[in-house]
Amino acid sequence: MPGLNKIFGDAGEKEVVELIPCPNCNKELMLLPPNYPLCDVQCSGCNFRAQIKTNRTKPKSEIFGAGWDITDKVLKSGYLMPPLIANFKWQEKGVERQEIRFYPFVPRKNLKKRQLSKTARRANYKMFNYIGLDTLSFMTLYKK
Repeated sequence: MPGLNKIFGDAGEKEVVELIPCPNCNKELMLLPPNYPLCDVQCSGCNFRAQIKTNRTKPKSEIFGAGWDITDKVLKSGYLMPPLIANFKWQEKGVERQEIRFYPFVPRKNLKKRQLSKTARRANYKMFNYIGLDTLSFMTLYKK
């Protein structure tokens, strides 16, 4: 049975695909297969790919990332982090709010490695957080 975070994350990815066209060419985005490394969506018309992270909070400077090992190998190979689309959803005074932000460039210094505890469901799994998002350039793709 998938956890609540996975359920919200998958729903957030589908929502982004429904709401947002490709930031590069304006064509339709499509989901990549589950467990595809590094990226969650790609454009149906150009080479654009991105990671999507959904958060049930106002926009903030630090959010959970993903698995560290594949990310570390890709970065050591000289590739850049894929662009990030952050889907923030929250309630404010009883009103549903949402802001979808596009971060085209996330440097390595904005990734903080972390490790799950030995008692976690994925014991000792290495992950990372995106940090310092408030210092990075972004475009607002959707706001409600």
